[in-house]
Amino acid sequence: MWEGYKKGFKAYLQLEKSLSPNSVEAYLRDIEKFTQYLALHNELKNPQQIDLPQLEKILRYISELGINPASQSRIISGLRSFYHYCIQEQITTKDPTALLETPKLKKALPEVLTFQEIESLISQIDVSTPEGTRNKAIIETLYSCGLRVSDLVDLKISCLYS
Repeated sequence: MWEGYKKGFKAYLQLEKSLSPNSVEAYLRDIEKFTQYLALHNELKNPQQIDLPQLEKILRYISELGINPASQSRIISGLRSFYHYCIQEQITTKDPTALLETPKLKKALPEVLTFQEIESLISQIDVSTPEGTRNKAIIETLYSCGLRVSDLVDLKISCLYS
């Protein structure tokens, strides 16, 4: 019953939101967990029939499983995106996620290399070889743009001109 909704949601994430393949898969996994819970508890209804108390029950269940708050927040984000899609596509007229509370998260600063550490790393690269020149370009691109490795790997030459 939900396969059509999931397929449409996937297309929405790819085409409308232009999300990376990893992000699309993460959102789809969240919706899959949601529908598995509904099926397990014999509550597999269409999106229009899902209400806030049901969602809160699901979140309590997820919390009791020991899933950390960051993952819980991501699942809620996935559900919110799904319902945004449902409203946009007129699958439903209400968004039960609108009043859903997300768990409080600790804000931890990422560990970063100092300027001197980056300079030391770059200075160790042998730029007399084509591989060394490539590696220096990779490290400088990662550092100067603040990219994740997965973003860098997905870069294409055509991205330079857009």
